[in-house]
Amino acid sequence: MSLDELNLRAATPADVSLLFDLIKALAEYEKLSHTVTGNVASLEAHLFGEPGADRSNHRPIAEAIIAELRGQPVGFSLFFHNYSTFLTQPGIYIEDLFVLPEYRGRGIGKRLVSYVAELAVSRNCGRLEWSVLDWNESAIGFYQNIGASILDEWRICRVTDNALSSLASRQQL
Repeated sequence: MSLDELNLRAATPADVSLLFDLIKALAEYEKLSHTVTGNVASLEAHLFGEPGADRSNHRPIAEAIIAELRGQPVGFSLFFHNYSTFLTQPGIYIEDLFVLPEYRGRGIGKRLVSYVAELAVSRNCGRLEWSVLDWNESAIGFYQNIGASILDEWRICRVTDNALSSLASRQQL
């Protein structure tokens, strides 16, 4: 296989079902299938706007890149903008980076990250960030190999479901 046969492209509304299938494959790989509660319709609305609505003024919440090898989808990256107050610049956060297991080790993941990095540079972003599960040694090694720093001193804080509703209701006290 030659990477000349690899095509990276922005996802379109026609790709949403495929993209959601890849998201479920990622969740299965990470042993997190039980946490997938979203659906194709929500993904489409967040990437492209509500189906049937005027999408010309839609501002996407996230963007996605599809990796195709000889026309066959083999991976994706989903990302969105964030902001660094210290840099006073926007950044890009990669929410998901996934290559189907049988296509790993061929440079596809590196090409996906490089593609998003090119977007970050062209959009004058100050940084590109993502998270990695602490047990995923192969991903950690891959990320270090492409020049990423693993920030052990930072921890992700997350509030979801009932805890999110409870926290939101405290605003009114």
